[in-house]
Amino acid sequence: MPPSSVSAVDAADLPIRTGLRPDDLATPTYTDKAQECQILKERLAAAFRLFAKYGFDEGVAGHISLRDPVDKSTFWVNPLGLHFSLIKASDLIQVDAKGKVIAGGANRRLNQAAFAIHSAIHEARPDVACACHSHSIYGRTFSTLGRELDMITQDSCSFYNDHVIYRNFKGVVLEEEEGMNIAEALGDKKVALLQNHGILSTGKTIEEAVFWFISMEKCCHTQLMADAACAGRGGSPIKIADEEAATTHKVMGSIMYGRMSGLALFDMIENETGGQYKL
Repeated sequence: MPPSSVSAVDAADLPIRTGLRPDDLATPTYTDKAQECQILKERLAAAFRLFAKYGFDEGVAGHISLRDPVDKSTFWVNPLGLHFSLIKASDLIQVDAKGKVIAGGANRRLNQAAFAIHSAIHEARPDVACACHSHSIYGRTFSTLGRELDMITQDSCSFYNDHVIYRNFKGVVLEEEEGMNIAEALGDKKVALLQNHGILSTGKTIEEAVFWFISMEKCCHTQLMADAACAGRGGSPIKIADEEAATTHKVMGSIMYGRMSGLALFDMIENETGGQYKL
């Protein structure tokens, strides 16, 4: 059945019809909060290993934050100066709402840009457990164009009416006000393209947020290549119509799809590293 013929009622069931199941959203429950915190920190460390694998490092720039499961006004993040490929669970630092490091590894240096951006996101969006930002090559390149992603592939439809452009670049984000401006621009969307800067992704789980970042980076790469190829031929990429893009988003942009896709990536990095990041 073509997407345009899916009824409004059926559209709500699209993720299930593609093989996804509601239990793909299920997250483990813990009676021991210390155990839960440790497992989530291990997942966060694994996320940095994934970012390293995909080449999302740029000096000391870039950060992924994860809301603490006990004190939800705080979050865990990477310390300043430690390469993504070396980060372990024991290296992560816990930051409170005032920017004070209250727990973590031996290196407790906080990237002030990480605090300014992530504290604002976590405060404005109680539904966001994880937020990712880094200066990836294609994301930061596409961000210089000051435009939203075109719906030219099935994968780009994951972000149909679900990403924004933050146009107010003022250099390194060091002020809390700038972080609040980014959070306001993001609104209820899952990704922001920070103009002249890069990608910011969010998710209800760390797996979802990491996958949206990686997927947006690849979509930016695709967009740049398609635009370049068409420019050389005097044309433009064929865009997916709004109706089809909206229906495709119900599957490709769903929380279930994002989390399940992310889980596969985390399985891969655990196999490749032998879980070394859990130390």
